[in-house]
Amino acid sequence: MTPYLWTWVAIVAAGVLAWATKFAGHVVPESWLENPRVHRIAAFVTVALLAALFAVQAFTSGPSVVLDARVAGVAVAAVLLWRRAPFIVVVAAAAAVAAGLRLLGWG
Repeated sequence: MTPYLWTWVAIVAAGVLAWATKFAGHVVPESWLENPRVHRIAAFVTVALLAALFAVQAFTSGPSVVLDARVAGVAVAAVLLWRRAPFIVVVAAAAAVAAGLRLLGWG
């Protein structure tokens, strides 16, 4: 098979897998979902996935770990969140710091 055909096989397989996952959510017995352990695990998985996504986006570039303007932006955002600044201020300040550092040539 050609690489083009393999691409379409992968796309169709991903679509079928997504559909099967959604279907499984409808056929799982309600009593399983009401278990407190399931709620705890679902909360932990959500936080873990978001933390992993954040780490990959903030500290990597390709296959390597980098410390650039994004890290300074994250640090500014963390301090402002700790000081309970409004979210829009946090986002604007972090973006401004990262953009300013990039303008100065760092990262």
